[in-house]
Amino acid sequence: MDRRLFFVWGERVVTAALLLFALYRLGPQLQAWTGVGPDLGRAPAYAFTALDGSDVDSNALVGNVVVLNFWATWCGPCKLEMPALQNLHEERAADGVVVLGLATDAGRGAGIQDFLSERGIDYPVGRATYDHRSAFGGISAIPTTFIIDRDGIVQHRVVGYFAPPAMRAAVDRLLDEPTAAEPAS
Repeated sequence: MDRRLFFVWGERVVTAALLLFALYRLGPQLQAWTGVGPDLGRAPAYAFTALDGSDVDSNALVGNVVVLNFWATWCGPCKLEMPALQNLHEERAADGVVVLGLATDAGRGAGIQDFLSERGIDYPVGRATYDHRSAFGGISAIPTTFIIDRDGIVQHRVVGYFAPPAMRAAVDRLLDEPTAAEPAS
């Protein structure tokens, strides 16, 4: 095989691999933004005690749009998306949006609470257990964010940084959709 032809085909293979990787990483963002995507099924039941002492139970959240974020204090992308999650919590809680965090850090909860206080994060945050991770299909990377509709169906799963415009578009669209108990208008 001619050496030049070998390099041309090698370049094509590398380009195709990079495009596939980009689609794999950007696909969930585009799905959240547009509302198009696979059916991810019913959210598993979960409960935890937040670091502030409040109890969170998924059964009590039905009727709300829930943004559930698995994160860690040492995770750079987690730190970048936390202000958007806090803004969503502040601006849309009255509309039925519940933002929750599950910290995957090992060690003391006091360090996590200090981290949150320094950044002004006041939405409910608990500690992610093995059961939480397993229930959501295994959390292989963080951040991992789930958006759950008002009927308890996981509509979006984004692994890695969740761009705020895509997150807001998904939440706004789900707030506008009727629940299974409401007639469509």
